[in-house]
Amino acid sequence: MKFEELKQLVITSLEDLKVSEITEVNVRDKTSMTDLMIVAIGTSNRHVKSLANNVVVEYKKTGMMPLGVEGEKDGEWVLVDLGDIIVHIMQPQVRDYYNIEKLWDIDSSTIEEMRAD
Repeated sequence: MKFEELKQLVITSLEDLKVSEITEVNVRDKTSMTDLMIVAIGTSNRHVKSLANNVVVEYKKTGMMPLGVEGEKDGEWVLVDLGDIIVHIMQPQVRDYYNIEKLWDIDSSTIEEMRAD
């Protein structure tokens, strides 16, 4: 599956269940573990779990299996690892607390400087 198709599948899967907000964080030049993080907000633990499950179900329909799913039990923050894209689905207060896109808000030159040390 091409990257853009995968991205659209994730976004559509989230929008189908009325996701509150979607943010894309391009980390291609910042890490080798993935290219894109999609951060989405669900309104409750049940909603977060349902959103994550829908992403997984739709992804499996392509004949692929997610590399991993974490956090399903509590439903405050569920991570779905699809390889090129990692999907973080959170409740609003968890999103506000961790603000994960801020963690990745450093430029590539800073990363290269850190690696050189």
